[in-house]
Amino acid sequence: MVDVGDTIGVEEEFHVVNLDSGELEAAARRVLRGADAEPELHRSMVETASAVQTDLTALRADLVEKRRSLVQASERLGLAIVAAGSVPGSGSSPSRVYPNERYKRMAQEYRQLVDEQQVAACQVQVGVPDKDLAVRITRRIREWLPTLLALSVSSPYFAGHDTGYASYRTVVTSRWPTVGPPPDLRSAAEYDRVVDTLVQSGVISDAGMVYFDARPSARYPTVEVRVADSCPDVDDVVLLAALARALVTVAAEEDAAGRPLPETPQVLLRAATWRAARSGLGGHLVDPSTRSAVPAGVRIDALLEHARPALEARGEWDTAVDLMAALRSRGTSATRQRRAASHRETVLALAEETARS
Repeated sequence: MVDVGDTIGVEEEFHVVNLDSGELEAAARRVLRGADAEPELHRSMVETASAVQTDLTALRADLVEKRRSLVQASERLGLAIVAAGSVPGSGSSPSRVYPNERYKRMAQEYRQLVDEQQVAACQVQVGVPDKDLAVRITRRIREWLPTLLALSVSSPYFAGHDTGYASYRTVVTSRWPTVGPPPDLRSAAEYDRVVDTLVQSGVISDAGMVYFDARPSARYPTVEVRVADSCPDVDDVVLLAALARALVTVAAEEDAAGRPLPETPQVLLRAATWRAARSGLGGHLVDPSTRSAVPAGVRIDALLEHARPALEARGEWDTAVDLMAALRSRGTSATRQRRAASHRETVLALAEETARS
């Protein structure tokens, strides 16, 4: 029998860019002809999905190989691939959606939201074979999701200017009707009723359009942690995967021990997410359990300590500590992007970091 957390996978979204101009390039169809990847909502975006893995070493190798395939395919076209929540040209002008019927329907229904959805995320899939448990796990981990976001922030620029946010991708996506912290649900039946109601009401067209920060996957027996920006440094992706799996594992153990479900108000969880998107690791984060603001470093240390039993059980504690130390030393992508002299230099640096293994 497969246990919680035995399997892990990662989906990464990427921008296709023109390095001469630094702008988005609607060339996904051409890139995909030579790459191991899939289309995304816009013609300037592509997505990869790792194979199902069991350890971080194999996961990293898989992610690097998928990136290499994309980089090589884009270079043959004189283009580049960027893993970041946004690039400076995101949202500057409407972009045609990728030509499939689902995306066309979304563009017709959601109009401006789709036009501005030129943002990229990183999603971690953690194996959870029981959907009832998966629903409860999403509720148990939701207090930690803003901290994962703060680690990943990589979208300070949008529509050609500095937004003042570390993750403006979070702000862009927050306008959709099914986005935000997981709701107060206890079972798969409750979850399915909510999704069915949303579909029947016409708010969404299918279960895949439930975009909660963590959710039972609409396709796989997993919990999908989807709060993070796309990360240019592949080591940050591995860190997010390790932490997400550890959070899911600890939550499953709490559930088995009969610990009560957290009752944190939804409004406070949304506030914690906004705070993380606004400042990343550059200020304070909200600790929903104590209803207080704490320095970002304090919240990171608390996350590591909370996840430690699961990380140690899988032999991943030292790896997570080293990767976290490296991230804290070099700063988040949002911080690094703001050091560039121009928007084109920002894109060049992001493309180089994305291609580096």
